[in-house]
Amino acid sequence: MEPFERFKQLNTEGNLWIYVLTLGNQKEEIPDENVKRLIFENFGFLPSSLMIAAVLYRLRREGYIKNEKFKGKKAFTTTEKGVKELEKMRNFSKELLEKLFEKA
Repeated sequence: MEPFERFKQLNTEGNLWIYVLTLGNQKEEIPDENVKRLIFENFGFLPSSLMIAAVLYRLRREGYIKNEKFKGKKAFTTTEKGVKELEKMRNFSKELLEKLFEKA
């Protein structure tokens, strides 16, 4: 695998939790069944359904998202704990990009 392809994979499907938390950090609940489509529409890649289910399960279990209902369907929103993790990720990414490209 070429370095760029590996980088891309690790920053998309390899970090799926970031995209799920970002989707859930909006004004309305996100139905579980819409996650795959929304990730494709908003972020341009199509993760596997199995991977999405596993990430949703872990994020719920660890308290980063909470169960909601949207039109009678299983849905979620990002918790305050999840928002804090997103903020840490944003700060880390910003600092890393600055370090990587300040000399370029």
